[in-house]
Amino acid sequence: MARMTYLQAISDALRYEMRRDPSVFILGEDIGVFGGAFKVTQGFLEEFGPERVIDTPISESGFTGAACAAATVGFRPVVEFQFIDFISCAFDQIVNYAGKCYYRWGIPMPVVFRGPCGGGVHAGPYHSQNPEAWFAHAPGLKVVLPATAKDAKGLLIAAIRDNNPVIYLENKFLYRHYREEVPEGEYVVPIGLAALRTIGQDLSIISYGATVHLCVAAARQLEREGASVEVVDLRSLVPLDKQTILDSVKKTNKVLIVHEANLTAGFGAEVAALISHEAFEYLDGPIMRVASLDVPSPFSPTLEMAMIPTVDKILEAARYLLAY
Repeated sequence: MARMTYLQAISDALRYEMRRDPSVFILGEDIGVFGGAFKVTQGFLEEFGPERVIDTPISESGFTGAACAAATVGFRPVVEFQFIDFISCAFDQIVNYAGKCYYRWGIPMPVVFRGPCGGGVHAGPYHSQNPEAWFAHAPGLKVVLPATAKDAKGLLIAAIRDNNPVIYLENKFLYRHYREEVPEGEYVVPIGLAALRTIGQDLSIISYGATVHLCVAAARQLEREGASVEVVDLRSLVPLDKQTILDSVKKTNKVLIVHEANLTAGFGAEVAALISHEAFEYLDGPIMRVASLDVPSPFSPTLEMAMIPTVDKILEAARYLLAY
């Protein structure tokens, strides 16, 4: 075990897989000479060389298409988007090509699309988005969002080894704000399994990504107030661990769903629909959601905090449900 930040765990996973498998290579803007905008790939160019650490032009559609082509002939490319907001420039390549290759031709498409998402760092409307619902809606893609450093490493290794295209979203606020003991060497977290971050009987809070930590903080506060709260970290949206969600709901009978993406048509609505359809008779209160407001992310720190989920907002909704 080694103590790592969330960012270091991602870097460690990439380095491990590139050392293990020569078919793995990485490409993106400024990932080579500069070492990545957030320094995830610092030192990679010196170790692996320019044929496996490829600095690209500012053309997301172009280098995403190149990665997809490489995947069709046996390589395992990892595409880094400098900020995940820019993935929209490559939407056609990902949704209409990568996501449909196996369905149309029966060929694997082992490519990972990764990059920093989320707010909390006052980066404004073009560098703070959470686009997971776009890709969860597109058949053929897997979507994962690690909340911890251990999961950041284990899920990335699993994503690189997967024969399907994987959208791997890493929250930039967690990069250097979160650290823990992470297994060294081989460590794989299976895609499609949720994790319980706290165990409780009175309320289920279902979340993923950076907001998991806010939910755990809220659960600890509610515990001091006498409530028993279970926090479910989805870790993977596609495939979704439906059984863990339903088991938790059937135990606690009350549900709060929390995510940083904006509320309307966010992935929380899909979770709410699942619960309503398959566990309605177990509910003792309305399914509630806490998410970001339906506006672009502002630069102003005060306005941004008013827009995104906070511990206080989660506590307000949780207390309402507990008293319902």
